[in-house]
Amino acid sequence: MVVLDVSVVNVALPSVQADLGLAQRSASWVAMAYSLGFAGVLLVGARLADVFGTVRVLAWGVGAFTLASTVGGLATEGWLLIAARGAQGLSAAVVSPATFTLLTTTHAEGPNRTRAIATWTAVSLAGGGLGNVASGVLTDLLSWRATLLINLPIGVCVVTAATALRNRDQGHRSSRRIDLAGAGLATAAFTSGIYALSSLSEPTAGALPVVIGVVSGVLFAVLALQQRHTPNKLVPDSLSRDRLIVLGNAATGLTAACFQVGLWYFLTYRMQDQLGYSPIQAGLAFLPLTATMLSVNLIITPRLMDRHSPQVLIAAGAVLTVPALLWLAVRDHGPFALTILVPSVAIGLGGALINTPLATLVTTGVRAEDAGAASGLMNTSKQFGGAIGLAAASTVAALAGTDHVAFAFMALAVLAAAAVAVVATRRPVPPRSATTPATRPRAH
Repeated sequence: MVVLDVSVVNVALPSVQADLGLAQRSASWVAMAYSLGFAGVLLVGARLADVFGTVRVLAWGVGAFTLASTVGGLATEGWLLIAARGAQGLSAAVVSPATFTLLTTTHAEGPNRTRAIATWTAVSLAGGGLGNVASGVLTDLLSWRATLLINLPIGVCVVTAATALRNRDQGHRSSRRIDLAGAGLATAAFTSGIYALSSLSEPTAGALPVVIGVVSGVLFAVLALQQRHTPNKLVPDSLSRDRLIVLGNAATGLTAACFQVGLWYFLTYRMQDQLGYSPIQAGLAFLPLTATMLSVNLIITPRLMDRHSPQVLIAAGAVLTVPALLWLAVRDHGPFALTILVPSVAIGLGGALINTPLATLVTTGVRAEDAGAASGLMNTSKQFGGAIGLAAASTVAALAGTDHVAFAFMALAVLAAAAVAVVATRRPVPPRSATTPATRPRAH
């Protein structure tokens, strides 16, 4: 439900624009508000699971997510819909790391955890694709409002089912407090930076993007200073000083510039505005991409990870993904097979080889008491990477007057992600003892 809502409004955006009278840049904020709310408090949301218990936080988070979805589905003004999407994101920031933390604290490192992470990643990737399919079907048959209101019955079921997991709350608890000041500074800094980036292409913006960009820089400086002196850091020193985790999260953010929001957003507008697809046709056109990602991630990627290092698989994924994105950058008309199907399948194959190995890189060897923080850091990288990627790609597309450069931008982001991941290594450490549940493993 959380990942589906990253993309569930994408195919519906043209209908939202027409119904609520939004400009296209404002409509893009319907998508970005979710990612910004999600990313802004993920590190705090993850810490809530460490402090108060994963399942308790999961249930409350899903309840708040469901309420925000209902408000958004009933919104009659654009600002209210954008605000509801932001509230959805804040709730998702609690729910998503809680689900991942359950996996990493339940499954020991090795093949079992690899399969668990592969399943979680497959659901995440498929959720994005299924969001586009559901968006098209619900918008065509009912209304764009149904894309949000559908969360009401689902959320009730999830909250009810979460009670069956209450025994999972008996694990490690962190004694650290929640750094609300740091979370507020991080959210404000990233939000203002993304707003400034997305406003650059507006001819009437004047000097406003520059002013807001300077404000963002100041906020980042204040955040860095605040984090140096607070005893309750957003990212524990054990994670921020680990080269593999830092580079792995950088690669995750770069990958998210394509896979988190951007790819679905630009393909949606291309199919409806340029190729003349209806919402339901556009939604169904995402099925090959979704099915490829899901099947490869569940069946093939875990087996390959038993034989190859994550860096090798990430590089192989980039070899498949980058040419397909460049194909989309140069060809925007013709039969479905050439314009959508073939590049979608290639991107699905590449994305399935990239995302699970990245998730493994940034969580392997993390101490149990930092599992929530590691999960939050990974999800933060994905959400901010997706929001920044969409803002940057939208800006370059508007300045160039074509979406071709947006796909080229995403290709460069994936290529950069592969390069960063390939050089990411961890120094070998002594083998862990039988009494130490989670210390650093040897490098691949």
